[in-house]
Amino acid sequence: MTVMGVRVPMMASLIVWCVLWEVVGRLDLIFLVPPFTGVLAAAWELVGTATFQSATVVTLRAFAVGMGLAVLVGVPLGLLMGRVAAADRLLGMWVDVFVSAPLSALVPVLMILFGMGETTVVATVFLFAVWIIVLDTRAGVQHVPASLLEMARSYGAGRRQVLTRIVLLAALPEILAGIRLGMIRGVKGVVIGQILISIIGYGELFELYSRNFLMERFWALTILLFAFAMLVAEGVGLLEKKIEYYAGVRQ
Repeated sequence: MTVMGVRVPMMASLIVWCVLWEVVGRLDLIFLVPPFTGVLAAAWELVGTATFQSATVVTLRAFAVGMGLAVLVGVPLGLLMGRVAAADRLLGMWVDVFVSAPLSALVPVLMILFGMGETTVVATVFLFAVWIIVLDTRAGVQHVPASLLEMARSYGAGRRQVLTRIVLLAALPEILAGIRLGMIRGVKGVVIGQILISIIGYGELFELYSRNFLMERFWALTILLFAFAMLVAEGVGLLEKKIEYYAGVRQ
């Protein structure tokens, strides 16, 4: 972005919002919006507390298990739908329904099935993440050029070799894109699950801070969650860039 011929970094907009936040907080216009510097100080203090560290362990464990299950289920299911037309017709409608459905409404049902514990949060992360992984994997598989498949068969490649050495590698950019989007949705799922349960992890902290009007800590925890989601997305994004070669091969 350029302003009057001067290139302005994209982070400049973030700085502007932080300054506005600080001004609004200093003017004490809204009780629920403390100064941004106070939020940063609360975040620094919060990270060192045993309560936050314990909640982080619980939250990261639920996120990791839920995302692991989403990848283990989503990628093979997407491969199946991309390679088998009958499976795509049978499952495609349900995948589209779950992608567009308000999954937050299913959390109370999960609480009935799995109880008021970490298993419900894991299931919530899984439901939020798996469907976008399925869709992106299917799209990648369906866009593998037929010429690559014909070449592999002409050299005597078996079905398993075609799947692992041609289809999977050629669809890798879309698979990683789906995992990246799934991780972002998974962060949303773990927070929503814990907030609705309100007795474990960050959900317990959000409930504690909002009930006692500890707004600096409330916003500090929110910012830390946003930062975690951005770091996760950027990490997978860097991995995507390293395998861009496969996307070029398909052109």
